[in-house]
Amino acid sequence: MAIAPLRLLVAASGTGGHLFPGIALAEQLPDYQIEWLGVPDRLETQLVPAQYPLHTIPVEGFQTGFGLSSLRIGAKLFSSILQVRRLLKQRNFQGVFTTGGYIAAPALIAARTLSLPVILHEANAIPGKVTRWFSPWCSAIALGFEPTAQYLPRTKTTYTSTPVRSQFRLGATSEFPPLDLPIPEAVPLIVVFGGSQGAVAVNQIVRQCAKTWLDAGAWIVHLTGDKDPDAASLKHSQYFSLPFYDNMAGLLHRANLAISRAGAGSLTELAVTGTPSILIPFPYAAEDHQSYNAAVFQSAGAAIVFQQAQLTPQMLTSQVVSLLQSPQQLEQMAQAARAITVPDSAERLAKLVRWVLESCSSMPTDQTS
Repeated sequence: MAIAPLRLLVAASGTGGHLFPGIALAEQLPDYQIEWLGVPDRLETQLVPAQYPLHTIPVEGFQTGFGLSSLRIGAKLFSSILQVRRLLKQRNFQGVFTTGGYIAAPALIAARTLSLPVILHEANAIPGKVTRWFSPWCSAIALGFEPTAQYLPRTKTTYTSTPVRSQFRLGATSEFPPLDLPIPEAVPLIVVFGGSQGAVAVNQIVRQCAKTWLDAGAWIVHLTGDKDPDAASLKHSQYFSLPFYDNMAGLLHRANLAISRAGAGSLTELAVTGTPSILIPFPYAAEDHQSYNAAVFQSAGAAIVFQQAQLTPQMLTSQVVSLLQSPQQLEQMAQAARAITVPDSAERLAKLVRWVLESCSSMPTDQTS
């Protein structure tokens, strides 16, 4: 008689930084029955349904202050907990994996009311509110950065780094896929990107700097996102403005320098491809977590960090020109970036998930109440 596969609900929503680690983990668990928990109208509705069944709940993040909106958000949270609890029971899941964010709260609470194990992956250098509040309820906490453990002193953590999407993993055994852009082999290439949501403020300052870089012989691939009204305002034969680009692994591997926000997913991809970077943390990120992420790379010598409020076009222009004229410094930064990466991060995380679920699946759980 065949043994039924273990059923795992992955709760990950919103940005690539939350979604890609969940997808990378799921790819390492081909013998599991995996379904997804997300939110309507977020990135998961585009990326997940072709691979895994997607269930959505109406949960929202709590904002600062208290008012009528807080009552509405609280009501949605309560409703979402009940929906997830019903889903876990009806579909007979054996556990939940989450990458944090506000969707983690209803998933985690619902699972624990049913005595189901929860594994949480915290990708950022400083843990978010949900991780800090609910980490004692989790069966295991996996960390994207080793220093994060200091912020969770009463919780046993495991350092796995952050898994990357499969296109980045190809470089561990073979060459990254080539670009389909007409960029000459020997020219210096600058790649500008703001994560899966783009970064209009970074776009604006880069366009002010670009002429000097182009005149110096650099080529630029600028991934603007789809919310920049001025995305098409700069025209030059050495400048490519695109909302997104599918082959990010090949692009970052080819780049001599990247200018980026400091989301955990983006930083992990920069480390895997060994790409030197200038980081401009998003100043409104929750808990200012991007600044903490960037500090890890800066301390390692893999990146130079500018805070957006202090950065001027003149500062960014001169810093990029200086780096492009210093190939030895760029190579040192590249080596430092590669030293940060954990090539088998997805396997490490999958091993942790298997250990937790397979240990707990042999014990009875109460899903009757």
